[in-house]
Amino acid sequence: MILIDNFDQVAAQIEAERGVTKAELMEAIEMALVSACRRRLDETANLKGVLNPVSGEAKIYHIKSVVASVEDPINELTLAEGRKIDRATAVGEQIEIDITPEDFGRIAAQTAKQVIVQRIREAEKRSVFDEFKDRIGEIILGTVQRVENKNYLVNLGRIEALLMPKDQIEGERFFPKDKIRVYLVDIHTTPRGPQLQISRSHPGLVRRLFELEIPEIQDGIIEVVNVARDPGKRAKVAVKSNNPAIGAVGTCVGHMGGRIQSIIKELGAEKIDILEWDENPRVFIANSLKPARISQVLITSMDDKTSVVVVPKDQLSLAIGKAGVNVRLAVKLTNWKIDIVSEEDFSEDRVVKEKIGMSLAEKLQQDKEEAAREKAEKIAKDEQSTTQSALAIALSKANRRDDEEANREAEPLKVSILAEQLGYKTKDFIELVKGFGVEIKSARSSVTPEQLAIIKEKIRS
Repeated sequence: MILIDNFDQVAAQIEAERGVTKAELMEAIEMALVSACRRRLDETANLKGVLNPVSGEAKIYHIKSVVASVEDPINELTLAEGRKIDRATAVGEQIEIDITPEDFGRIAAQTAKQVIVQRIREAEKRSVFDEFKDRIGEIILGTVQRVENKNYLVNLGRIEALLMPKDQIEGERFFPKDKIRVYLVDIHTTPRGPQLQISRSHPGLVRRLFELEIPEIQDGIIEVVNVARDPGKRAKVAVKSNNPAIGAVGTCVGHMGGRIQSIIKELGAEKIDILEWDENPRVFIANSLKPARISQVLITSMDDKTSVVVVPKDQLSLAIGKAGVNVRLAVKLTNWKIDIVSEEDFSEDRVVKEKIGMSLAEKLQQDKEEAAREKAEKIAKDEQSTTQSALAIALSKANRRDDEEANREAEPLKVSILAEQLGYKTKDFIELVKGFGVEIKSARSSVTPEQLAIIKEKIRS
């Protein structure tokens, strides 16, 4: 009999320390027992190990098939032999024969140990991979273990990862036991186990830091559209607000810059430009080149996404930036090709034709027409929602006015007022209508609608 003392306690400890479940541990032990037992039997023997999870008792069974004629004496037996073990057996069934040894021996025990250790390591590797594969694109807090040739070995809990120079922020230094935040780029499986690719220079680190520091981004009120970085030097972040009442840039900066300062501190004093995203590429390109002041933006090709940006002469170096960092980040952020020229160069028709393929007058006229068309479309879109209601109000007023006129015609009219409207004296008017067959007693009398209709008809005729 094979008995594992305190199996429940041992399994719980292994699961807590190495992430190997009890079921995986049981499977590893059963396979190890079978491998050890095969050394004492034929390699082709059909064996099965069974471990009781409660008592910790393990048994090994040799499974043999009951046949009419034995061809494989190792894994088959006759019906007569089978009924000596189980009287109810029949041809075609299988019988499990308990062959649990009293003692495996030193070599067999060593074999079982090796199988168990190997299976536990494989289960641990799978567990680590499953844990971190769902955290790709997130920030993980780690501890610097040691420095190896400009590489930092970072302990992330159940696994260690290497932060290589290309993934570090220029000029940043860490020491053993320092706590650092890293961005998990990817995870790979290797023969030695899972390998994590971590970075502090990835644009995703800035995006995740914004999400952690700014609750409005987590709530979906503000959205980070795109991020461009030159690690350690400058970063540009395009944001937009899904609520017209909330400003995206001001919310991200925070009161007295409190929110953005905590992000800058985490990135080692890397400068961050927060700018408003706009669906109009001209506006977005102009915003992306801030803090430079832009005179105008000309779109040379919508298909190729190329543009010409005109800036005052004193703003040219600021728009390009030190070593071209400002325009380079603007290109990454907008995904547009940007060609920056000064106002003096742009005013020459030859330069304009080289840049945009048409004269300055033609391009300006084209831009005016496009701007007018965009403005008209926007106005039409804004007024579309009110057009129907305005029409309904107008129709209602017209109907009400017609009703009022109809009511006035239906009311009795004084004879003196009617005579005055038709240009007659009251006395002469009374004599006149008598000839029409309309009897009016005095000037104070009223004319009914029927009488009025007869009088109008006779006068017209």
